[in-house]
Amino acid sequence: MHTMPAAVYKNYGPPEVVQLMEVPKPIPKENQVLVQVYASTVNRTDAGFRSANYFISRFWTGLFRPKHQILGCEFAGVISDIGKDVTNFSKGDKVFGFNDKTCGGHGAYLTMDASDALSTIPGNLSFEEAAALTEGSHYALVNIRAAMVEPGQNVLVNGATGAIGSAAVQLLKHFGAVVTAVCNTKNINLVKSLGADEVIDYQTQDFTQTNTRFHFVFDAVGKSTFKKCKPLLTKKGIYISTELGKNAENVFLAMTTPLWRGKRVLFPIPTINREDVDFIKDLAEKGIFKPVIDKTYKLEQIIEAYRYVETGQKTGNVVLKIGGK
Repeated sequence: MHTMPAAVYKNYGPPEVVQLMEVPKPIPKENQVLVQVYASTVNRTDAGFRSANYFISRFWTGLFRPKHQILGCEFAGVISDIGKDVTNFSKGDKVFGFNDKTCGGHGAYLTMDASDALSTIPGNLSFEEAAALTEGSHYALVNIRAAMVEPGQNVLVNGATGAIGSAAVQLLKHFGAVVTAVCNTKNINLVKSLGADEVIDYQTQDFTQTNTRFHFVFDAVGKSTFKKCKPLLTKKGIYISTELGKNAENVFLAMTTPLWRGKRVLFPIPTINREDVDFIKDLAEKGIFKPVIDKTYKLEQIIEAYRYVETGQKTGNVVLKIGGK
């Protein structure tokens, strides 16, 4: 039996529950591809699944212990084998994608359905950059689409330096919005370079005191509340947070606020498909979207990588280098 190195977690808990182990190398089914992983990321999705701090996440990952013990929903690598029914990819293709169903990016190989959120890597991107293309951007995309942002509308992004926030600023600019971004002092120039029209430094001013009114307030770090942001919204403005909020208030507000036909909270469930991946790829190819990369770790440093991600201070993405040259 062929084995491979992987970061495995058999129980929920802090970063230390993850161990580096040799595990059986997966074999692709008829409709699957086998990807040799060159790079992955350690992101909020992985950290949330691993810690199960939100009990609700266990309905996806397993009630008492993880069903799929190798995390890593984002990855880039090379196809090393294909199932007999696969026609849209070939061995040797350089690919990237997103897999939050069975994950596997934190191992040397993973399998996934050839029809899922997978595409070939644009020629102008490295494996590390391609690995960071999908997580932040697809969360941002789902929320921007839900808010039905139109060209010329004012949008505020709180937490503009995270993987989701930094993607949101770039995507919103692509869709023609006027973007006000909230970040810390050291990242002002970075956020301006992403295209933000106005930057508010939360270390020196309270963004809720701005005089601008917004069609959409996107809390990409989940550190504010609808109550605090409500005065910033236009008459039918929309607030979306990437977090459930205190006592899961954002879910309840998403059910109740639309009834009053005024300012409202939405809580879209994130989804990603092949078309979304191709859309993101196209923007990356044209230089319209480029993932921000903070730090790169080796697979054996994964606990350290998780600890850093969980400080909440990362800028953009944390990449995990796994295979390749």
